[in-house]
Amino acid sequence: MQATLAVTVPFFALVLLGYVAARRELLPDAAVPGLNAYVLYFALPCMLFRFGSSLPIRQLIDPLLIAIWAVSALCVIALTIVLTLRRAGRPGGVGMTDAAFGALVAAFPNSGFMGVPLLLELLGAYAAGPVISTLLIDLVLTSTVCLALAQARVHGGHMETSLLHSAARALRGAAANPLPYAIALGAVAAATGQRLVGPVERVVFMLADSATPVALFTIGAVLWRAGRHAHTRTPPRHYLPVALIKLFVHPLVVFVVGHIAVATGAPVSRSGMTALVLAAALPSASNVSLLAERYGADNGRVARIIMASTVLAFGSFSLLAWLLGSGVLRR
Repeated sequence: MQATLAVTVPFFALVLLGYVAARRELLPDAAVPGLNAYVLYFALPCMLFRFGSSLPIRQLIDPLLIAIWAVSALCVIALTIVLTLRRAGRPGGVGMTDAAFGALVAAFPNSGFMGVPLLLELLGAYAAGPVISTLLIDLVLTSTVCLALAQARVHGGHMETSLLHSAARALRGAAANPLPYAIALGAVAAATGQRLVGPVERVVFMLADSATPVALFTIGAVLWRAGRHAHTRTPPRHYLPVALIKLFVHPLVVFVVGHIAVATGAPVSRSGMTALVLAAALPSASNVSLLAERYGADNGRVARIIMASTVLAFGSFSLLAWLLGSGVLRR
């Protein structure tokens, strides 16, 4: 356990430092979007390109692991919506828009800003391929499904806004994200054996090296900013269950789906499954709070789900990483 905490404590400590810096106004509120943009458009793409260009294509893209993650994500989305959607005679539920955003934070872990560096530190280089694959699925499939459901309008039993139209709009938003392009360019570089010119490679690697500490610091700052700008005060019964789904149900679903695949004879790698389960146990993606505000959802609820999952993940993720690393859950 001590070895696991030696890895996880610094990661979560950097998140805490970012939160404290934003709360104490050492980092101005107006600077947080710029810091987020630096990570999203510069540092993180360079880090993903570097990993993608260093991995064989078979290790980067494993169809079985991708299928397990996609099926698990859809199951978590469906479960979260069923459990949280408002129904006649049942108090405490929310509308479809908020239920869909709750499903998004329940099924979309913070793989980019936190997961890639953390799991590489814990598991080694083999974790890069599975975690990068999960990020691709979440950016394209998970977010598209949830945003399409969030935009759809149902009135009198009829769908007023086409799900296909909503999904197309969500896909256009995903197409503007630079991370899939960075992964694809890295895969092309690995497949062709091409390398960047010396000075260009050095710049890319310098930006990549800055991604981990700046991204973790930014998570904390984004969490503070999201909570500060939240339009509503959300009671715990509206956000805590979704945070618990993220931290406990999501990794359990991935574990079960993976073992069902193994039972059917699919050649699923044990190391790949370990990476997937730990990726599912990560806290919710912090940037979803920005999407919630943009799409008119209850960003206060979303911000508190993300905050709760991030705080609780220090204990739950560390414990799960230790259990998997010690082999307790693999016996």
